[in-house]
Amino acid sequence: MKFISISDAIKQGKGIVALRGWCYRERKSSARAFVVLRDDTNIIQCVIEKANVGVETWEAAEKICIESSLCVEGEIVLDERAPTGYEVRVSKMELIHIAERFPITKDQSTEFLLDVRHLWIRSRELTNVWKIKAQILVAARDFFSKKQYYEVTPPIITGSSCEGGSTLFKINYFDDEAFLSQSAQLYLEAMIYSLKRVYALTPSFRAEPSKTNRHLTEYWHLEGEEAFMNFEQLLQLEQELVSHICQWVGTHCAEELKILGRNPEDVLKIKPPFPCITYDEALELLHKDGIDITWGKDLRTVEEEALMKHYDKPLLVTRYPKEIKAFYMKDDPADSRVVLCCDMIAPEGYGEIIGSSERETDVNILINKLQATGEKVENYNWYLDLRRYGSVQHSGFGLGIERIVRWICKLETIRDAIPFPRTIKRMIP
Repeated sequence: MKFISISDAIKQGKGIVALRGWCYRERKSSARAFVVLRDDTNIIQCVIEKANVGVETWEAAEKICIESSLCVEGEIVLDERAPTGYEVRVSKMELIHIAERFPITKDQSTEFLLDVRHLWIRSRELTNVWKIKAQILVAARDFFSKKQYYEVTPPIITGSSCEGGSTLFKINYFDDEAFLSQSAQLYLEAMIYSLKRVYALTPSFRAEPSKTNRHLTEYWHLEGEEAFMNFEQLLQLEQELVSHICQWVGTHCAEELKILGRNPEDVLKIKPPFPCITYDEALELLHKDGIDITWGKDLRTVEEEALMKHYDKPLLVTRYPKEIKAFYMKDDPADSRVVLCCDMIAPEGYGEIIGSSERETDVNILINKLQATGEKVENYNWYLDLRRYGSVQHSGFGLGIERIVRWICKLETIRDAIPFPRTIKRMIP
């Protein structure tokens, strides 16, 4: 027989089916064996009756253990007592591989599960995270395609900093020093003079000594840049992108969301307009809540969580003090103390998911800012050339893929939003 997926078998709902996958759960008696089979689509209970199968099938059933790989053939029937409402009454079963004793059992520590991450990624929870993450990437590319953006491929090895030297990973590059990219932004800015609208999905690296549940040293970065785009148009684009992703995931991944404890309606309701306040207004709101923060300080996790108690949609916080933001952000013409930037903060305490700004177009202002931060201007000559030859108004943003995955999937830690997390103390497996 032709093998089909468990999901397709459940849709079929009756008749003879042939399935293959791995043993998710098992229990046996002297006359009967129950095997919960899993594949990439779902799980289903398989029942092997000793009296109804051949000797070889029963002997195989007796040997089966967690994570053994197998094929089964039998009749699928409705059974409300089964984990997914159906079971397969097995007539034939073949063991492909008998697994060794699986090291993961109940109540394992977080560190142990990270040690055996190559095995833990098979868990049903994480499998559904990977499915949703894949659809988030599909949705993002669909959005940019409809907006007539070009996907480009910027370098990962770079000779200059984008977000500040203190969080750069240095590497030996033959006889020179280079860095792993913190962001593709500077290269995307170069590409807009050719293609006008560009985006990239690349890994980014931040050498931040952080142990929080929202930081990774290596993560996937979705970044976009557009020529002639002003700040207000940028804010609109960000809202449309996040809404498009939410509508797509809520529609295509409803069952996966439910398994993770997320009501699909929570995701489907994320539509523009999003609430939007300035940094100054954020400080006023925090002050009313009894949280005092000095003007000029960045908003930390505690302040972001306090702000989001007032909102059930992502919040746009704009116009931060320029001293705490990157050199390439454009000063606000109405208030030179702040820049035309925005952080998008997810609801429910999941923190910032997007950082964005209109970009400075004056080469002399950029040089002054670089010098003020102690950077070597000569390392940025190629970037400054973009302002010397046809400079135009432009804006862009960066979205942390794992951060939006964490929010949509209701994950406790960002480490579960990526198959093999890299943190300050972990680079294996």
